[in-house]
Amino acid sequence: MFTIDAHLDLSMNALEWNRDLTQSVQAINAREHGLTDKPDRGNATVSLPALRAGNIGLVVATQIARYVAPGNPLPGWHSPAQAWAQTQGQLAWYRAMEDAGEMVQIIDRTGLDSHLDRWMGQGPTADLPVGYILSLEGADSIVDLSYLEKSYASGLRALGPAHYGPGRYAQGTDATGFMGTKGRELLKLMESLNIILDATHLCDDSFWEALDHFHGPVWASHNNCRALVNHNRQFSDDQIKALIDRGSVIGGALDAWMMVPGWIRGKSQPKEMDCDLEKVIDHMDHICQIAGNANHIGIGSDLDGAYGREQSPYDLETITDLGRIPEMLHRRGYSTEEIHLVMHGNWIRFLRKAWA
Repeated sequence: MFTIDAHLDLSMNALEWNRDLTQSVQAINAREHGLTDKPDRGNATVSLPALRAGNIGLVVATQIARYVAPGNPLPGWHSPAQAWAQTQGQLAWYRAMEDAGEMVQIIDRTGLDSHLDRWMGQGPTADLPVGYILSLEGADSIVDLSYLEKSYASGLRALGPAHYGPGRYAQGTDATGFMGTKGRELLKLMESLNIILDATHLCDDSFWEALDHFHGPVWASHNNCRALVNHNRQFSDDQIKALIDRGSVIGGALDAWMMVPGWIRGKSQPKEMDCDLEKVIDHMDHICQIAGNANHIGIGSDLDGAYGREQSPYDLETITDLGRIPEMLHRRGYSTEEIHLVMHGNWIRFLRKAWA
């Protein structure tokens, strides 16, 4: 079934993990055999051939580069200009993939509909380019607001103002506090440019401030439920209700610590924690129970988002295994129409409305 994945850090994997994503997952992992510089070496799950094999023809693909102020222990760049330069290197990789016919950037409804016409109904194909919508995860690299306009001209169509920790425009996961004047100015320009607000990673204070001040399209590309895994990275039921009221779609994430309670990073193992793909269905179903329908869920896998199979569902070998989700939904009582909504229909409806 044609599938949309609303969150993949493809360029980060290509540049910072030095992965040639035009190769198979197996070839990528073989190349990393014996490497120990990162904990997920040899555990990759994502490549462009694997996306095609799984009929995943459209993704939201990120740029990401954090600025860290003195005293911030998180990894990142020491100036916004350096962070900007990093995102531009990532953009250059996407352009190279376009030149090679591996990917195609989607920036408007015309391009979206044309791409869907090429992909849908064909089944898995090794021939078509994977479509990507460019998203910025964390706004730290926006040196000033003129850089947001430059980014829009380069195809940026979605933006999450924060990532982990404190940010220049908003506060993210494990941080607290509001967006403030600079953040509200960012939201105002985003709205004027019709850039989608990605509410993922916003801390509670910044989340509510963002929804109060931003009146454009809002989604949550990769987020699960606090009621099932109690952490500030997840959405509370009140936040989920607010997003539903805004017509948002929330993408289920496959990072194991977000899927099952009690996960200890670096120690827990997916099998011993009983973390399989069914667990993301639990999170999706929780949102559906709140909404009263299946109109607000999708997939935002975040696979290979600085982790690999060691922190992914134990029954997932590569991203191609997302193709097992429809049968899982069917066993839960979801109709064929609802399954189509989850796998692609909700994201398509959202984008067509946002880009009308």
